[in-house]
Amino acid sequence: MPLRNPESDLPADTGKKRFLRFKRTRGNKDGQALVEFALVLPILVLLLIGMMEFGLLLYNQQVITNASREGTRYGIVSRSPRYDVNEITAVVDAYCANHMITFGSGSPLTVGPTTLGPHPPDPAAAFQDTLTVIVEFHYDFLVLPNFLADLAGGLNLRAETTMFYE
Repeated sequence: MPLRNPESDLPADTGKKRFLRFKRTRGNKDGQALVEFALVLPILVLLLIGMMEFGLLLYNQQVITNASREGTRYGIVSRSPRYDVNEITAVVDAYCANHMITFGSGSPLTVGPTTLGPHPPDPAAAFQDTLTVIVEFHYDFLVLPNFLADLAGGLNLRAETTMFYE
């Protein structure tokens, strides 16, 4: 007796016939989702790490900008004698030490007599003279240089603030 085909007894327009045909071909796609996930996962991880790296970069830029403002504000207040370069630098360094996220990979800040305005702060600075504080920091990426050679050297972050003496 020949084997009986269950589809031959069904009318041509039934949904069951189509379902049985679909069920037979479905078995060939086992593991497809796993392979697709394995192909997409490295890209997703790289995007996630990149977002975290650039988030840290922007956060550190914001911190040195605020440190520059704090240092400038500290230097312009009405006081006799005016604060000198070392006192302003100490304020900037303290602000960055408390707020910056570097994971030990960043270089120290650059704040000094050559970056405090066109001239070091003048002890006899008059009302409406300006004080400029420039803070520079070299940010080294943590993970991305392993994937993108252009980021291997890191980036130089810079913030500059100018205010009038009070």
